Amino acid sequence: MVRVLAFGTFDLFHKGHESYLNQAKKLGDELIVVVALDSTVGRVKGKTPFWNEKKRLEAVSAFSAVNKAVLGKKGNVYWVLDEFKPDIIALGYDQSYFTDRLQEELGRRGMKGRIVRLQPYLPEKYKSSKINQGQHG
Repeated sequence: MVRVLAFGTFDLFHKGHESYLNQAKKLGDELIVVVALDSTVGRVKGKTPFWNEKKRLEAVSAFSAVNKAVLGKKGNVYWVLDEFKPDIIALGYDQSYFTDRLQEELGRRGMKGRIVRLQPYLPEKYKSSKINQGQHG
């Protein structure tokens, strides 16, 4: 069984997120998604998410392509590698937070997982930062 790991903020869950998760699911048999904590979103994006972590987790959990969704944890961001041992890590086209050392971290743990960068879905329309602008004024 091929296990795929994806992660993100998933604020105001939209068609771009659906495309990302559908693409990720096609890479394997099981899709596990880590939803960022509110505090992580604030640190990475410099603002509070429109939807809180509980609502974002519920939205991702309810999506049909997702086998399991969990909230991130404070501390070492690479805990997901040890806990889920992914065969494939699916990254969104615009994800950069902690991805620079991801391959190195896989190797350090003796994992042979591969990293796949997925394609955007109408990023000029379906990108959370653009949607948030509409929600916040």
